[in-house]
Amino acid sequence: MVDDATVSGAPIPPAGSVGPEARTLDAGRGASWWVEAWRLFTPRIGTWLIIALILGAVVLVAGLVGMIPVLGQLAALASEVLWPVLIGGLMLGCRAIDRGNPLLVTHLAAGFSQRTTALVTARSIYTGVLPVISIAIVAMMVAIFGAAILGVLSGTAEPAQTGVAFSSAVVAILLGFLFFLLLLVPLIMAIWFAPALIMLGGMDAIPAMKASFAGCARNIVPFLVYGVIFIVLAIVASIPFGLGWFVLAPVTIASIYASYCDIYEDRDA
Repeated sequence: MVDDATVSGAPIPPAGSVGPEARTLDAGRGASWWVEAWRLFTPRIGTWLIIALILGAVVLVAGLVGMIPVLGQLAALASEVLWPVLIGGLMLGCRAIDRGNPLLVTHLAAGFSQRTTALVTARSIYTGVLPVISIAIVAMMVAIFGAAILGVLSGTAEPAQTGVAFSSAVVAILLGFLFFLLLLVPLIMAIWFAPALIMLGGMDAIPAMKASFAGCARNIVPFLVYGVIFIVLAIVASIPFGLGWFVLAPVTIASIYASYCDIYEDRDA
């Protein structure tokens, strides 16, 4: 059972805490997060694999239910909102390993017994902003290329039928993708460390998202290194019928914890 007051003997800050301030790190730290994540993974490989199977089952069930009209949309929304609750619990699990204590499968559900409201609120903000981003991109596309571009982008009409040149349609798609990234990346930065800041830093949802964005923004270069390594690992994990993801997924979760500690906590304290 996961103690609500402490994690492996380490006190958890009370809800509503100011939280830690982000540090700026060297580029090489992005690689060290994967090394530290592997250190957190290897002592409890069996437990991590069970957790990975559970998460995989959640994704599979959500995908199957998602094919049911109406109910599928509701299930997908619920699944989307509850992901940070699961990740938040695993942040406690990583802290347990870091303190020399065992990782438990029950850590996966720890977010349902503490800080649940803050975790759900953070993800709800993220999920709610995504449609706003989509609307903003559509508005930009219409402003630049005219309303006829919507038929081309949706696939309901050929460029020749709408009077839109093929080259313009290609440019519209590329610009739309670029705009999407420009708007989505800051949102991802705001949610990346939010579960850890809420569970381990005791922060509320909005302050945690602000602190997460600041931590990512101050460490763009380490995150670029981290991201390149992730892409390589993702390719390797996908080769054996995707089975490598049962290892990469938990290691990635552990890497979030490792980078959180590196950026926000004083490891020498």
